[in-house]
Amino acid sequence: MQARVWQCPPDSEHKDSEPVSPTVLRERGYRFFFFSREEQRMHVHVNCADGEAKYWLEPTIELAKNHGLSPPHLTKIREIVEAHENEFINAWNSHFKS
Repeated sequence: MQARVWQCPPDSEHKDSEPVSPTVLRERGYRFFFFSREEQRMHVHVNCADGEAKYWLEPTIELAKNHGLSPPHLTKIREIVEAHENEFINAWNSHFKS
């Protein structure tokens, strides 16, 4: 039997009505969001019509994964992540408070 990978659709909700992948920011055609059921290292996901990426927010901003995004897309995304770094960190801390 082959294992199935569970992926939640954007902004879906689980039984407690807490967003599983809350959107943190929408800017220039990009959606920045978190997955609630993922690793603990602080990061943000981003997607657009052309692909998706993941950026570490700690210890420094760094591209973690890229699927289909061109270097110009990645440059724009990094600029947005850098400009909104504190907002992403605050949103992360608020969403994942323990």
